[in-house]
Amino acid sequence: MKPITSPELTALEIIIIIVVAIALYWLGPRVVMWLTRHAFVTTYQRTLPKKDLEKRHKTLGGLFANVWRIIVVVIAGYAIFTHFFNSAALAPLFASAGIIGVAFGFGAQSLVKDFLSGVFIISENQYRVGDIIEIDGFGGTVERIGVRSTVIRDVEGNVHFFPNGVVQHVINKTMGYSKVYFTITVAPDTNISTASDIINRIGEEISGEEKWQRKVIEPPHFDILGDFNASSISLVVSGKTQPSDQWALTAEMRRRILREFEKEHIELGAASPGKHK
Repeated sequence: MKPITSPELTALEIIIIIVVAIALYWLGPRVVMWLTRHAFVTTYQRTLPKKDLEKRHKTLGGLFANVWRIIVVVIAGYAIFTHFFNSAALAPLFASAGIIGVAFGFGAQSLVKDFLSGVFIISENQYRVGDIIEIDGFGGTVERIGVRSTVIRDVEGNVHFFPNGVVQHVINKTMGYSKVYFTITVAPDTNISTASDIINRIGEEISGEEKWQRKVIEPPHFDILGDFNASSISLVVSGKTQPSDQWALTAEMRRRILREFEKEHIELGAASPGKHK
């Protein structure tokens, strides 16, 4: 039997390294996602609503999967690299790399800041993949939270990239629960009791329907009397929904309120400037 020569052995080892690396690169993230959903569930996470828990699992799983892929690529690359260069040959290279690394470190401070900010964003559960947030006046749905940046997509389909280090103030519109809050403006001679009864009845009807009952936490109802003047009176409607369901419920409430007001001959008033909601 012909013995395996050194070059053939090296090639075989490299092939094995590549095959193992590909397998770990592909299987690792799936194992990480499973562990995130089933094994690493804290007491705090068990208290979260189902939607919030799914978002957190997706966020953590995506982050850990990316970190796992980076580790696999680095280790595989290093293992292959060492097959072509021995330790003695690598010593001068590592010495030079140390000097270059120090210089690079001064220029990479922003990258370190972005990474640490990303760790705090995720550990503090400030927002998750799937949340609707607003950063520096730009709002949209979180598509990805990476080790360096956050990616959100607005309602027009535009994608915004925010380095984690610059995220100072975030408005999360889908954390825990969402709020229905809008104003209906009616004519000044409207019977407020009749109008509020209609609003409350519609809110109770919706919350009892099969389509909405799991989405509604607190039925929309007449909350307070808002601004009023000689041409209009504002009726404020509020309620609570599951995260992200407030816009659909608001639209449905408005549609039904307008239909019932028309039946009861309740006229709408002129909205005050700057009070449109």
